[in-house]
Amino acid sequence: MIGTVFRSEDVPAEDRFDHWRERVGRTVAPAEVTSDHAADFWARQRLLGLGPVTVWSASFLPTRFRRNARMVRQSDPELYHLRLVLGGGLAVDHDGRIDTYGPGDLYLADSSRPGDIRSYDDRERGVVSGVAVEVPKALLPVPPRDLLGRRLSGREGVGALLSDFLTGLERQADTLRPSDASRLGTVLLDLLSAWIAQLQEAEAALPPETRQRALTMHIRAFIRQNLHDPRLTPPVIAAAHHISLSYLHRLFQQQAQGETVAAAIRRQRLEGARRELADPALRATPIHTIAARWGLPRASDFTRTFRGAYGMSPKEYRLQALTVRE
Repeated sequence: MIGTVFRSEDVPAEDRFDHWRERVGRTVAPAEVTSDHAADFWARQRLLGLGPVTVWSASFLPTRFRRNARMVRQSDPELYHLRLVLGGGLAVDHDGRIDTYGPGDLYLADSSRPGDIRSYDDRERGVVSGVAVEVPKALLPVPPRDLLGRRLSGREGVGALLSDFLTGLERQADTLRPSDASRLGTVLLDLLSAWIAQLQEAEAALPPETRQRALTMHIRAFIRQNLHDPRLTPPVIAAAHHISLSYLHRLFQQQAQGETVAAAIRRQRLEGARRELADPALRATPIHTIAARWGLPRASDFTRTFRGAYGMSPKEYRLQALTVRE
């Protein structure tokens, strides 16, 4: 595992809010942190250091975070702050721009500007949750000036890719190794830069390698979303992204550790079918139905390819997997 975890229940009750306030100040920037639940506070936070980028997921009781102009003058870490809201909501005044945010929304803030963030939940003692990113300003090739304090969608386009990446980090945090941190930080910076540039129609300002890596991630997401379609082929993928077939193959050679586009599609389809063959809830589903559901409609081709990948037929694998589970 990389990073650290804070759980308020590990701290004496009378000290929990003070610990949370101090931790948030260190993670983001010094600010006035208050809560109506301070006397009986609850919070959890996972902090991941990905090179120069910090990612933190948190769930906590509603809290107010205020950073005025005096605090900015006294201490400014020169960071951009990105927040993906997962549960509850936020009411934000960022240097005079006021908006509200709910689950699936993204917002950007600048540590050099004052702000007032109120987190809330409609349920009594409901928990607010989300994932945040702290990134040094100097690392973003396109400053997000027009986007600060605006409600932005994490449900479509590159915003959806960014949201999926952040929530995936949280899900996989326990399995990540310290050696993964730098690479993941680079991926996150590429996604964040591509998203900001797209929203501001400034893609040309991105370094070529950032554009290429972001496009490769976009293509991989497109492949995952369309694995069930047997018509998914390299020419279809290239056309959907308005690039030539040769450029698609070149991207994969450069960014996918040598795996071809067709091999990536085949591997993910087989992995999906293998998971379903091992699922006791699907034991009555015919093998050819599962194969077709994963874009592999020809039974003989599926059996041959599956055997080549896993060393046994789909029928043999299912029998072995379900026997082990019993």
